[in-house]
Amino acid sequence: MKDIKAVIFDWDGTLIDSVEHIAGSLHQAATELGFPEREYEAYRDIIGLGMVEALQKLYPGLSEQEMNRIREGYARYFFARETTPQHVFDGMDQVLADLCATQRSCAVATGKSRRGLAGALVSSGLGDYFAITRCADETRSKPDPAMLAEILEFYGLRPGQAVMIGDTRYDMEMARRIGMPAIGVEWGVHDRGVLGQYSPRAIVDRVDDLRDVLGL
Repeated sequence: MKDIKAVIFDWDGTLIDSVEHIAGSLHQAATELGFPEREYEAYRDIIGLGMVEALQKLYPGLSEQEMNRIREGYARYFFARETTPQHVFDGMDQVLADLCATQRSCAVATGKSRRGLAGALVSSGLGDYFAITRCADETRSKPDPAMLAEILEFYGLRPGQAVMIGDTRYDMEMARRIGMPAIGVEWGVHDRGVLGQYSPRAIVDRVDDLRDVLGL
């Protein structure tokens, strides 16, 4: 990791303990409108995708009107709980602080909407660590690497000078498509068996192990 100048983080399931809240909000929003109940793992599995892509995968063939109704319900349930510093995974705020102290830039590439991330950056207390953040509704959804390309352009870096850290196969595939090293974390959505299919540089299950990989 000596040549790494920028560390790009996924948000939900990587920095923020929000996977169950997202899955529960999706489940509640869809089923109360009469859409079929999916296995709970299906609601978790689409976390990381943009909302449009996530709903298309959960409920193929949705009309635009149906999709909008689910999205409105999801927003109502999700935003009923504010992201706070207590939702940051233990130790991840210090990882960010230490990366910045070593002059490595930090960024976010997330499937969240800009509205959702903008509020969470402030309420979580993490916003000041990031000079650039990219969201699914302002570019293309993971695993398309458009977010990473835009972040690299912002910093004037090559793919090998940055690393993507995430908890889903969408993060790992996105990085692989652009030739960027990746680190998978097991405290979010997907386990080692899934993350390992995309040849990440490392897979960790503890924040201390992540610190070691990053040389902190």
